[in-house]
Amino acid sequence: MTTEKLFQVNGVELCAETFGDPADPAVLLIHGGTASMLWWDAAFCTRLAGFGRYVIRYDQRDTGRSTTYPVGEPPYAMSDLAADAVGLLDALGVARAHVVAQSMSGGIGLILGVDHAPRVASLTFVSTSPGDDDLPPPSGELPQISTPDWGDPLAVEEYVVRSIEAESAGVFDEVAARALVRADMARAGNYEAVMTNHYSMKFDGPQGGGFGALTMPVLVVHGDSDPYFSVAHGEAIRDAVPDGKLVVIAGAGHGIPEPLWDEFLAALAKHTEPS
Repeated sequence: MTTEKLFQVNGVELCAETFGDPADPAVLLIHGGTASMLWWDAAFCTRLAGFGRYVIRYDQRDTGRSTTYPVGEPPYAMSDLAADAVGLLDALGVARAHVVAQSMSGGIGLILGVDHAPRVASLTFVSTSPGDDDLPPPSGELPQISTPDWGDPLAVEEYVVRSIEAESAGVFDEVAARALVRADMARAGNYEAVMTNHYSMKFDGPQGGGFGALTMPVLVVHGDSDPYFSVAHGEAIRDAVPDGKLVVIAGAGHGIPEPLWDEFLAALAKHTEPS
């Protein structure tokens, strides 16, 4: 059984959906920039809940059914998005959660782990980077995809589908990708704001230190074919945290697609086991 509900958090409205028993250990899933909660597939959430976890996915500001701002004018910083995650846990009555942060939201996970440590049981960084200048740049083989006319829904749909394909490293399901994008566009108040505002916010960081200040168990999950952040980025996070663990998933690009969920889910289930 799933539930979807709007919550008033920090003066904004956030939409969240839960899977599993609230009495089980909570796992808070935070997807990357521009991605609504739909990008954490419901089937994935259901399978994770099957390990005895209370799984929470949600729309961050400027995605899905949550509060949206004018294009290019987000009045928030990354630390505000981290505070939203804490506020959502409060609204759900969750004292501590295992936090899974993907791609750009790795920065949110870091802020949560450092500045809100009592609320974080463990951290998992997926397909993300510490942002060090000496790490490899994105692959030069990434295709150049022109920004669409935001007033043309078919062009926007094609743009996002082709972007998913570009980051997939070949493990790509066109039918599933197109269905996701159509559902995402249908839920959004302003899809141009969805695709723009996260990149326009203030990118601040934790006040209490960096990756080395994390005290909870940390897992890093990375595809060996990620065209944006090579495995070196995942290795850098692992090496920067105390006792960090790295799982490299063969064949995965930027994110872990459905054919490779088994290894990802097994790693998450082990990492979030009650101590």
